[in-house]
Amino acid sequence: MGLHTPLYDLHVALGARMVDLCGWDVPLHYGSQVDEHHQVRSDCGVFDVSHMTIIDVFGSGAADWLRYLLANDVERLLVDGRAQYSAMLNEEGGVIDDLLVYRNDPGFRLVVNAATCARDLDWMQAHMAGFDVQISERGDLSMLAIQGPQALERCTALVSPERASLIRQLAPFHAARDGNWFIARTGYTGEDGLEIMLPADEAPALFNELLGAGIAPVGLGARDTLRLEAGMYLHGQDLDEGSSPLESNLDWTVAWEPAERQFIGRSALERQRDAGACRRLVGLVLEDRAVLRPHLPVRTESGALGEITSGNFSPTLGKSVALARVPADCGERAEVQIRDKWYPVRVVRPRFVRRGQALI
Repeated sequence: MGLHTPLYDLHVALGARMVDLCGWDVPLHYGSQVDEHHQVRSDCGVFDVSHMTIIDVFGSGAADWLRYLLANDVERLLVDGRAQYSAMLNEEGGVIDDLLVYRNDPGFRLVVNAATCARDLDWMQAHMAGFDVQISERGDLSMLAIQGPQALERCTALVSPERASLIRQLAPFHAARDGNWFIARTGYTGEDGLEIMLPADEAPALFNELLGAGIAPVGLGARDTLRLEAGMYLHGQDLDEGSSPLESNLDWTVAWEPAERQFIGRSALERQRDAGACRRLVGLVLEDRAVLRPHLPVRTESGALGEITSGNFSPTLGKSVALARVPADCGERAEVQIRDKWYPVRVVRPRFVRRGQALI
């Protein structure tokens, strides 16, 4: 038996197929993964993402520590609640984890991946020397993600007038506190929506209210196909400690200025930047009737080899798509080996769907 979120019994009562994810028992789907995918693209759905780890960072040296720990610069978070996507790197520039950082005055709030939580915390503790900083793992909180084009409208109809007003004023990639709720307008699906962090003992009641309002529960199976269509990365597949942000189309998350800011992995990234990264992450589109899966070999027009990192059938597009790490000089066409046959694929920017609209 794995770890359980506070909503575990509700998932079981709803008939969810439960699977193991990084030691957590989580819902894969509640009957039809494809239907849940379309529900989020066309209306909205609610995900239990309480298996992810929330970490609060505080102390007079919190900002300086995060500026050393992360490749992006938290000094760019100019107002309380502003969110930032960043990467925590090892000394060689590899990605230990990709995460969200919120300015949460007087400190910061991080949301990190369940698969890397223990590694993240060990790394953070090992690099605190010389900084007046403390961290608090918030196991007392749960997190629900309500995603889809109707998510904000549906949520404002459910909550108090004060919270409804807060949600209406919330800009994308911002968060705001209301009592013991922390409401963020971020997500992992390519749709609009909210992530609500709240006390764990309040999560079942909110989940039931959302279901009662007709917002469908969605499992992590659809969450994976939604994020793949949106070109969003999964650590352990598309990112890992053996790949750098410059090899993963994440150079925009590296704050090179000010030049005097020294963050972990900077020297390695500078060497790679100056030499030119030899690999990059691209999108692949398969027109034939087959499914692209992780680890399948990719062959470019020059004969050089790469590998699919994430791949699946796209319910929105009706065809198979993938993310793949390939040589930097990869052109617009390539081939993927499925069993003993090479299938032609188009090479595109690694984002296939945004706000329900095809980008390819």
